[in-house]
Amino acid sequence: MDITNFIINQAKETLTEAEPAEDVNPNRKVPASPEGMAIAYVSLLIMAIFPIFFGSFRSVKHHESKKASGETPELMSKKDALVFPLIASAALLGLYIFFKIFSMDNLNVLITGYFFCLGVFALCHLLSPLISSLVPSGIPNTRFQLTFKEDDEDVIDYKFCAHDIVCLLCCSAFGSWYIFQKHWIANNLIGLAFAINGVELLHINNVMTSCILLCGLFLYDIFWVFGTNVMVTVARSFNAPIKLVFPQDLLERGISGSNFAMLGLGDIVLPGIFIALLLRFDKSLNRKSHFYFNATMLAYFVGLLVTVGVMHTFNHAQPALLYLVPACLGTPLFLALIRGDFSALIAYSDYPTEEKEASEKEVTTKSSETKSSKQTKNTDGSKSKTN
Repeated sequence: MDITNFIINQAKETLTEAEPAEDVNPNRKVPASPEGMAIAYVSLLIMAIFPIFFGSFRSVKHHESKKASGETPELMSKKDALVFPLIASAALLGLYIFFKIFSMDNLNVLITGYFFCLGVFALCHLLSPLISSLVPSGIPNTRFQLTFKEDDEDVIDYKFCAHDIVCLLCCSAFGSWYIFQKHWIANNLIGLAFAINGVELLHINNVMTSCILLCGLFLYDIFWVFGTNVMVTVARSFNAPIKLVFPQDLLERGISGSNFAMLGLGDIVLPGIFIALLLRFDKSLNRKSHFYFNATMLAYFVGLLVTVGVMHTFNHAQPALLYLVPACLGTPLFLALIRGDFSALIAYSDYPTEEKEASEKEVTTKSSETKSSKQTKNTDGSKSKTN
């Protein structure tokens, strides 16, 4: 009997050792359920629409204030729009090489510090009115001015108040949460601040420049996603709030989820600045409607749906601009052609006077260079005849 019990206990111990150990790694990715994926993608769609909508209306106020003060923002010329995808490609390839050569941890420390500063100022710009309204009346709103001069010329002349300092401290505390925790909620809030500020402050003056820029980025996105693994590698390695993320395993692990669906900020801001231009165009028509803005917002939403659908179907990263650029450019141009606004849309410019002056300067510069070259040739010819 003792021998029988011994054999049975030995068999139980052997079976226990043979069983696989339970994976207790908290960072293990939980496979996404269909419900979790649906929640993640719907959340990303909402987060993409939000900064474009609010950033566009903020851009209208920003341009009205600029015009009222007589200031003119830096305008992107057609040449700048043409060169921009090449500059973006060089920057992307440079980051890829850096990640391959140098330690990713050390680079991410530098990148995190850089984006911490940018994120704090982006949040301050966005939340300053709200935080100022919540500051207790007991705190006096003392005004300050920071000035740096070089040879009696103002290098920096910045005015701020005590409420701005309170806002900076609050946003710095929030940025510190992102630095130490790298939580996806902190990442998204800073990313949304970047996106709203980008749509509000980045400026494209007319539709033709927008078409050149977006068509160039259309080719850029296709090449770097389908032609190489550079874009995907950098997006996954770049530990900074340059993308919006949402956990697909939210139902299983709550806010501690780690299996993220993501959307780059470039896929929001770049179409967003064009949609903001359309809102300003709607305002210039004085029709008391935002027809082209609303239609293009709907087209952008449909383009995102197609992007998500194709990505889910083929289980492969997709260049979102492949679907967003045709939707965002084709919709307003086609509708303007039907409604008889095509020529007005193409001719529209936020700052037509400055654009003409810039083009005239380019023509003058070219003509002066041509004249100087001719004079040089004539001088050289006369010298040769004298000799």
